[in-house]
Amino acid sequence: MARTSGSTDIQTALEGSHAAAAWLKSVPAPVERSTQLVKLSRVELRRLGTTLDADSAVELFESIDDELAARSLAAMVPADAARLLDALDTDHGADVLRDMKDPLREEVLSAMPPERAIALRGLLTWPEDSVAAHMIPEALTVRPEMTVAEAVAVLRADAATLRSDSWTGAYVYVTDPDAHLVGVIAFRDLVLADADQTVSSLMNQDLLSVSPLTDQEDAALALMDYNLVAVPVVDADGRLLGILTENTAGDIAEEEATEDAERQGGSEPLDVPYLRASPWRLWRKRVGWLLLLFVAEAYTGTVLRAFEDEMEAVVALAFFIPLLIGTGGNTGTQITTTLVRALATGQVRLRDMPAVLAKEMSTGVLIALTMATAAIIRAWTLGVGAEVTLTVSLTVGAIVLWSAFVASILPPLLKKLRIDPALVSAPLIATIVDGTGLIIYFWIAHMTLSQLQGL
Repeated sequence: MARTSGSTDIQTALEGSHAAAAWLKSVPAPVERSTQLVKLSRVELRRLGTTLDADSAVELFESIDDELAARSLAAMVPADAARLLDALDTDHGADVLRDMKDPLREEVLSAMPPERAIALRGLLTWPEDSVAAHMIPEALTVRPEMTVAEAVAVLRADAATLRSDSWTGAYVYVTDPDAHLVGVIAFRDLVLADADQTVSSLMNQDLLSVSPLTDQEDAALALMDYNLVAVPVVDADGRLLGILTENTAGDIAEEEATEDAERQGGSEPLDVPYLRASPWRLWRKRVGWLLLLFVAEAYTGTVLRAFEDEMEAVVALAFFIPLLIGTGGNTGTQITTTLVRALATGQVRLRDMPAVLAKEMSTGVLIALTMATAAIIRAWTLGVGAEVTLTVSLTVGAIVLWSAFVASILPPLLKKLRIDPALVSAPLIATIVDGTGLIIYFWIAHMTLSQLQGL
C-alpha cells in the first residue's frame, strides 16, 4: 500500500499497541485516511474497532464521510460499534446510523446506553431532509426565576451529562417547567452577570427559532443569515426539542451545494466520494436523467420533421440550426446556473421574481443585439443572401430573449413548489429551448422569406 512521507500504513499500525492513535497521528489528511481505511478487510476493521478509544473514534469519524464510517462500523462487533458511535455528537451519530441497514442498525442501538439510544432513535424518526433530523437534542437550559448563581450551579451539575462544545455551549436557553422556550442568554453574559440577578432580567425573548419539519437547507441559511452560533428547534407548542449548530449548518450547506452542482450537470447526487463510486452506482445516478433528456430531445426531431418542406425550399436554413439552438441553450444555462446558486444561498426569494425577470430581460436585450450582430456577420460570410441573413439575425435575438424568460422563471417557480431548483439542469434547459427555438426559427422564416409563402 502506498504511503505518504513519514506516514504509517494502517495495516502496519494494527500490528502494534495503541494502533489507531499512532495511525491517526501519522496520517492527518482525511483523504489518505479514507483511502487506507476503505482497503481494510472485515477482519482488520474488526481489529480496528477493538483498538479505537473514544477520542480516536471522534477524530477518525469526524474526518471521513458518513457512508465510510457506517461501513467500517458495520464490520465491527456490535458492542464495539456501539461504544465508538456513543462517542460522537448525537446528530453525527444519527447521520452515520442512517447509512446502516436496519437489522445491524438495531443491533448497534440495542448495545448502546438506553438514554443515548432513545435520543438517536428520536432523530432517526424525522425526515432526513428536515432540520430535526440533524439537531442536537442536548442543550443548556435554565429556568427564568433562577438567580445567576443558581443557574450557573445547574449548568455545572448538568455539564457531565451534556455533550457541549463551542457551538452547543454558546447559548443558554430559558425554559419553563414544561420545556417551553421563553428566552435565550449568551453563555458569556450569564457567567459575567451579578450572582443575584435573575435569569428573566437577562434573557432575550426576541429569538429566532425553527420548527422541526423546516427544510434543513432553509434552517441552515436562516442561521447563517442571522450570524448565529446555534438556532433552537421548537415544536408546534413551543417546546424546545434541540438545537441546530453552526458547524452542522455548514456541513448541510456544503452538502446541498455539492448536490446542486451534480444535478445541474444532469445527474443525481452520488452520496459517496467519486473514487469510491462503482460503475454500477454511476450508471444508476446518470441513466435516469439521460433517458429523460433523450425523450425530451425527441421532440426536437419532431419539430424538424414538421418543417421538412421549409428546409427543402430553403436549404440554407439548415446551416444555422446548430448555431441557433446552441445559443439559446448557452444563454439559458448561464442564467439558471446563477439563479440556482442565488436561491440556494438565500440571495433570491420567490418575491424577487419580478426583479429577476426585469434584470434578466434587460440583460437579454443587450445580449440579443450583440448575438444578432454576430449572426449577421456569420450569415454574410456564408453568402446566404439578405433574406436568410435577416431571418437568422431576428431568430437569434428572439431565441436569446425567450431563453432568458424561461430560465428566469423556472428556478423560482420550482422553489415555490418545493422542488429543488437544481433540477433545471444545464442539459434540461438546453433541451427545452432547442425545440421551442426551432419553432421560433421557422415561424420567423415564414414571415421573412418569400420562398416560404404559401407553405
